[in-house]
Amino acid sequence: MKLVPKGERPPQPVSIEGARGVKVAKLVASADDSPTAAMRQFVIEPGGNTPWHAHDWEHVIYVLEGKGALVTDGRETLFSAGDALLVEPDEEHNFVNKGDGDLEFLCVVPLRGD
Repeated sequence: MKLVPKGERPPQPVSIEGARGVKVAKLVASADDSPTAAMRQFVIEPGGNTPWHAHDWEHVIYVLEGKGALVTDGRETLFSAGDALLVEPDEEHNFVNKGDGDLEFLCVVPLRGD
């Protein structure tokens, strides 16, 4: 068992090309001896977005606060706090903050995706 107290791993700026106003905290990762999954907390400031990308693993998302859009090939799906999303493997996508405040969500991926 491992406990990561609130605030112990604050979100850090993402410097990947195409990311704008994005921070991420690795709440549970391989460094914690997690056997299969990683959980990350994303914070995207108003007007910000993650880079356009794809990979061969899924994202399981739970939205904590704010309003956003999951953009996939030719489609924009709006979501808000309390919603859950699944991004399929190999699906090109990005997340865009569509609100006036921060967009904050949890993202669970296989360890190889962290």
